[in-house]
Amino acid sequence: MEIKTSKRLEGIGEYYFSQKLREIDALNKEGKNIINLGIGSPDLPPHPDVIRILQEEAAKPNTHAYQSYKGSPALRNAVSDWYKKWYKVELNPDTEILPLIGSKEGIMHICITYLNKGDEVLVPNPGYPTYRSAVKLAGGKCVEYKLKEKNNYEPKLDKLDEKKLKKVKLMFVNYPQMPTGQLPSEDLFKRLVAFGKKHNILIVHDNPYSFILNEHPASLLSVEGAKDCVIELNSLSKSHNMAGWRIGMLCGAKERIEEVLRFKSNMDSGMFLPVQLAAAKALSLGKEWQEEVNTVYRERREKVVELLRLLKCKFSTEQAGLFVWAASPNPSAGGALEHPLGKGGLLSDVVLYKSGVFITPGGIFGSAGNDFIRVSLCAPVEKFSEAIDRIKKQNPKI
Repeated sequence: MEIKTSKRLEGIGEYYFSQKLREIDALNKEGKNIINLGIGSPDLPPHPDVIRILQEEAAKPNTHAYQSYKGSPALRNAVSDWYKKWYKVELNPDTEILPLIGSKEGIMHICITYLNKGDEVLVPNPGYPTYRSAVKLAGGKCVEYKLKEKNNYEPKLDKLDEKKLKKVKLMFVNYPQMPTGQLPSEDLFKRLVAFGKKHNILIVHDNPYSFILNEHPASLLSVEGAKDCVIELNSLSKSHNMAGWRIGMLCGAKERIEEVLRFKSNMDSGMFLPVQLAAAKALSLGKEWQEEVNTVYRERREKVVELLRLLKCKFSTEQAGLFVWAASPNPSAGGALEHPLGKGGLLSDVVLYKSGVFITPGGIFGSAGNDFIRVSLCAPVEKFSEAIDRIKKQNPKI
């Protein structure tokens, strides 16, 4: 008996990190003790008050039922207050906010909601791989726009203006940008809104990194008139150390929220209420919380800088977010091997197999990342020190 998968899965491979973690697990079983500096999963806990709320609410007998498809009013009000406090954005908690079970599901919901077969979507290269896979699963076509270091990893909107854009329905953007850590220039958000309005394109801003090592968190919705053509995804995964809790949100005009809810309400029944109430508490935390988190990441980033210099990589010190993006050195004479993920992929493999340290090859984020690597800040300082010692001892060269 032969069971075939659907055509929509053709060309959709297993998520890179899902596959790589299995390989690392196998190496660990062989006694390799791999140091994983590749994945952006915060290793720090949420604020103690957030955990306390979860425990208290979960112990109550009346908090275990199905929840509203639109999320708890307490959470929606907390999101509204959070956006106003940090981003200076006014959101109606009843109509302009949709809680999500992690913002990653929101990417898929948006694609299913708006794309018909053959519709085109502008996706960044390098960029978060889920944009591409979600577009393909929804039957759409990815139209990549390259982000280059010389342009500060911003889209060349004037060049996109010259292309045929009639089939383009969505454009994914992400600042602070992942994987490059690039912050937006002062006028980029205004230009993106103008571009969306000019071409009748819905701009989807993915904004989970705005609080990490960034003094000025910003929302694309802060631009005047942005709700006409912008929806924004956000998350507590990175900013509040709650990645496993799966708490995200979609913000935008009432019409957009209602449209996405038509699909989402057929896919799930809402988050566990104690999780939502704990999330509301997390969103109420003050500046001291963000400073505490960023103090830890600054210390770790200093060690990552030391590691990257040891590997002779080039990088900017003006990056934001949970990672450091760096250009791989050129392969040494006789070592210029062909690698499907370029120089970054080659360096990643050499460091993994010779020193037992995993760093992410930039090529998994698109061909424009082939000459780069990305190092996560989600490990204790001691792990970075151990990784540096291993690399010094093994002296891996590409």
